[in-house]
Amino acid sequence: MSHLHDFTLRGLNNKPEINFAEYQGKKIMLVNTASACGYTPQYAQLEELYQEFKNKLVIIACPCNQFGNQEAAPENEIAQFCELNYGVTFPITDKIDVRGTHPHPLSRWLTAHTNTEVSWNFQKYLFDEKGNFEAMFPPATPPMSEEVLEHLE
Repeated sequence: MSHLHDFTLRGLNNKPEINFAEYQGKKIMLVNTASACGYTPQYAQLEELYQEFKNKLVIIACPCNQFGNQEAAPENEIAQFCELNYGVTFPITDKIDVRGTHPHPLSRWLTAHTNTEVSWNFQKYLFDEKGNFEAMFPPATPPMSEEVLEHLE
């Protein structure tokens, strides 16, 4: 794959496939997530951000169990957790590996094209409307922070 819009991922818990080409013309924020992380409450701000900007932004959560075994739950429990606790309506993918010997092709492409490594859960990557890398936000950066909002307003 040579472009962000070339990727498709399985949706979590048998939800429809997530085809990144469908989001051309919108910014895309990719976030590796986990249900048992100190940053897990960021789901609430991610949903708030999505609701406020969904006409020009899609957030795609990619659950990952590679940081502290913080996403060990099966897919159906992840989906239920996100919906019940945080009202998440943005797309969530199947669990993926973001590093190590067998990272998901999206993760391999992402780190190669942004010259970064995923350091922990809730690291955020923002791409512009054409699928070009715009910014990376460390896990501690709140989704509704000025640092993020200045890219969307």
